[in-house]
Amino acid sequence: MTFTRRAMMACIASFAAAKPLVGVAQAGPAIHVLKDPNCGCCTAWIEILRDEGFTVTTERSFGTLLIRHKLDNGIPQKMTSCHTGETEGYMIEGHVPPQDIRRLLAERPDAIGLAVPGMPYGSPGMGPEDEREAYDVFLIRKDGRTEIFSSYDAA
Repeated sequence: MTFTRRAMMACIASFAAAKPLVGVAQAGPAIHVLKDPNCGCCTAWIEILRDEGFTVTTERSFGTLLIRHKLDNGIPQKMTSCHTGETEGYMIEGHVPPQDIRRLLAERPDAIGLAVPGMPYGSPGMGPEDEREAYDVFLIRKDGRTEIFSSYDAA
């Protein structure tokens, strides 16, 4: 089969046009989330992660099984929230903003993961950001100590 100059140019043009789409097709970090299937704020947080390019899978978990999972994976009781994610060897507890998860994955500290304890109003999935209350994102160290990873002022 011989290519004409026109066919060759069309082929090159189609590759050039498709090249910018290569980055779009690449998935962001994968995160697996354990949550109560009836929790609306958990679902809202998951949708925010998906909108930010994360590949999210979910698993139904209830009551003591979910609490046991958190504690067995090093999340201190005072750091717990309504859902728990796992990404690249780190635990993500509660309504942690996507930019903090990305920073954690970029910096790769020797830690269990991140937590936003409780359910602060205005954190991702918990209401409008422009009405948020102040909250902190905590880094959970492997020895159980916690330190502030980032802070969000009240809106």
